[in-house]
Amino acid sequence: MSTSRRSFIRDTSLAGMALGLPGALMASPWQDKRRVGIIGLDTSHSVAFTKFLNGPDAGAAYYGYKVVAAYPWGSKTIKTSYERIPEYTEQVKSFGVEIVDSIATLLNKVDVVLLETNDGQPHLEQALQVFKAGKPVFIDKPVAASMKDVQAIYAAAEKYKVPVFSSSSLRYTTGVVNMLEQGTAGKVLGADCFSPMNTEPAHPDLFWYGIHGVEYLYTVMGAGCKHVTRMAMEGNDVTVGIWNDGRVGTFRGIRSGKQDYGGTVFGEKGVVQLGTYTGYELLLKKICGFFQSGNAPVSPKETLEIYAFMEAAQRSKNRGGISVSLSEVM
Repeated sequence: MSTSRRSFIRDTSLAGMALGLPGALMASPWQDKRRVGIIGLDTSHSVAFTKFLNGPDAGAAYYGYKVVAAYPWGSKTIKTSYERIPEYTEQVKSFGVEIVDSIATLLNKVDVVLLETNDGQPHLEQALQVFKAGKPVFIDKPVAASMKDVQAIYAAAEKYKVPVFSSSSLRYTTGVVNMLEQGTAGKVLGADCFSPMNTEPAHPDLFWYGIHGVEYLYTVMGAGCKHVTRMAMEGNDVTVGIWNDGRVGTFRGIRSGKQDYGGTVFGEKGVVQLGTYTGYELLLKKICGFFQSGNAPVSPKETLEIYAFMEAAQRSKNRGGISVSLSEVM
């Protein structure tokens, strides 16, 4: 197994150290503060996370974290998002969560934050308020609606020395975790991954839903992509990445036909099928572990490269399918 993928298992503290945060073996200043606040009730993730954390069977797996307050907004421009806010607000309230009228009010009531707004456009503005308040934050996908904002968010996190973590739940599906922990593929030589790819005009194409399949790809390949080429046609959307060591990884965005998640990993020891989506539980455990330690399971470097990969794919499409280097984007 490669060194980069061992980091997936041991939850390296490199990300925390990169932000000047406590090491994994040191006590975290956040570990005894377990009040969770949610920003954005325009996504089903907010409801799902609240059910797990506030449900009667939460147990020790979530370190005692509970959602105590939520600010509903949320997207104000994407109809499919803001129309869901009233329903999701009532569902979250049913778990004993206080609904507040501003992010400022929320931050006075909580210790850590789940930034769940489905729309990436307001994420920078929302995240800055959280950073200035010194609250560790998980930012749900997408980190933002542009590469510029993604970079600004991570720069601000470093400036304010606040832990930040972002990941698709697909990184923590059972098939991926088992493959990495058991080393069934051996050294990963390449991978083909896929996921549904609905798009939203306010975001680069892959940011909105393609992020899931791209996260799959990076979980098994690791960082180090050099350039990408995207072929986008009606019903077919394939992005090919060439890594620095010559390995090839592909993402297929499914835009018609059967919608599903998965992938194939090609390794020195075997060819492994990753399996499909298996729920939010493993991701939420990682989030709570992050809140407990202050160390992000995925480094800022890798997350930034994931978004650079997707931005480069957008530029490749816009230029008629020519290769675009990630260095141009970064």
